[in-house]
Formats: sequence, structure tokens, C-alpha cells
Amino acid sequence: IMFHGRECPHCQAMMPLVDKLEKEEGIKLDKKEVWHNEKNADLMRSFRGIIEPKCGGQMRTPTFMNTETNDIICGEIAYEKLKEWATR
Repeated sequence: IMFHGRECPHCQAMMPLVDKLEKEEGIKLDKKEVWHNEKNADLMRSFRGIIEPKCGGQMRTPTFMNTETNDIICGEIAYEKLKEWATR
């Protein structure tokens, strides 16, 4: 899952990298907008106990979460780090 905010500049910067990951690696991320969609925000909050410890004690966007492994990465990151996270 990619939790993101529509106006979030860090999320906007990550979208081309997510698109590249999906195209090159065939990995599909479920993009959940959380700033304007309360259902998605509630879903993100339901993972608070997993997300906050990995994100400096905060709920931030973008947050990338593997729901199978509970592996989390937060913020604007390099493509290689995103790819490494997604292909584990």
C-alpha cells in the first residue's frame, strides 16, 4: 500500500518512481489517498502501531506498507531503496 496525500509534495515526487516500479518490476501498489478520503485515513490509522515506530513516531505521507510483512518505509526516498523494499 502507498498511503499518500493529494497535495503532498513528497508524494507527488514519489509517484513517477512508483509508476516506474510498477512498470519495470510488475509490482502493483495499492495507492490510498488519506488527506481527503476518510476511509483510507482510517485504514492508515488502523496500522498506527506498525507505522509510527518506523516513521519517527509520526503518521506521515508518503508511507509505503507491505501488508504481508508489515515492512514500512516513509517519506521521499530514492528509487533503488523503493525497489529494494518492494522486491524483498
